[in-house]
Amino acid sequence: MRKHNALLDAIDTFLRTPSTVTASGSHIRDCVDMKRIMITVMIALCPALFFGMWNVGYQHFIAIGAPTALWSCFWYGFLKWLPLVVVTYASGLLVEVLFAQWRGHEVAEGFFVTGFLIPMIMPPDVPLWIVAVATAFAVLFGKEVFGGTGFNFLNPALLARAFVFFAYPSVISGDKVWISGADAVTGATPLAMVMNGHPEAMPSTWELFVGTIPGCIGETCKIAILLGAAILLFTQVADWRIMLSVLVGGYATAFLCHVSGLCPVPGYQQLLMGGFLFGAVFMATDPVTAAHTREGKYVFGLLVGILAILIRLLNKGYPEGMMLAILLMNIFAPLIDYCVVQAHIRRREKRLSQPKTAAR
Repeated sequence: MRKHNALLDAIDTFLRTPSTVTASGSHIRDCVDMKRIMITVMIALCPALFFGMWNVGYQHFIAIGAPTALWSCFWYGFLKWLPLVVVTYASGLLVEVLFAQWRGHEVAEGFFVTGFLIPMIMPPDVPLWIVAVATAFAVLFGKEVFGGTGFNFLNPALLARAFVFFAYPSVISGDKVWISGADAVTGATPLAMVMNGHPEAMPSTWELFVGTIPGCIGETCKIAILLGAAILLFTQVADWRIMLSVLVGGYATAFLCHVSGLCPVPGYQQLLMGGFLFGAVFMATDPVTAAHTREGKYVFGLLVGILAILIRLLNKGYPEGMMLAILLMNIFAPLIDYCVVQAHIRRREKRLSQPKTAAR
């Protein structure tokens, strides 16, 4: 085997269609492979990414009182996103290639989506060295130590964000990080303002839906996120059961809390604030870290939605609860699947143990 075979094979596999096929056994053969699934997810992310680039520039120029021309805003946001994605892929793929070379395995394509997601859930002005450290940490301790792609039980992109939040809280929470380059602006995200006792800062429902508000690159435009959801559902890359149950659990919890006076805004606005919808579409539906059984997916999604709203309302220091909710349920996903499987086994044993009635 060549010394750098893992790296060369990864480049060849990414640029061209592999010619290797299964040689024996019973297999269903179609055009869907890991690379095509990853590319589909990246295509679904593009609407939110393109709008996010424009919105980063739009928020910047609004803050400094400059004209908000379309291409000027988009170009400013693109220049903020480009270094983030380059650093993310460089640091993450370095860890991936080193482990693949050490183990003699192929480089899995799963990180291409992870590297695409991490810049979209980070503030636009986050220091690049922090992004590199967080990405390397997430790939190393969130995936490779467990055996690589397919064996990890935590979403690597969310783990990178969690690392930044707990290790460098002033970078991902605070005032000036949400509006790129506008150091004089002391306004946090609308979600942070509302959850910390300032409901007058709530934008209109239309602004929340369109996404012309401060926030991370990929989370603001709900129209773009729903378009990405339609692509994932049409191609059957993501499961509708998880998406629907996350929304149902989140809305039901927010509605009950609003009626009881614990939530200052209506339930539907909670779904439009922060990264709730982005997490429900692109994070909770991760096929590796989510529940796998049909009934388990409903339970998994409901608990993600419920926990996300409860964390928002009960922890004033951390208004965005979607990240912690998904990571927590990633840990419990195997237990949920185990309980569902055991319930099926007990039901079948009970049915088989019942005496059969004599035929007439």
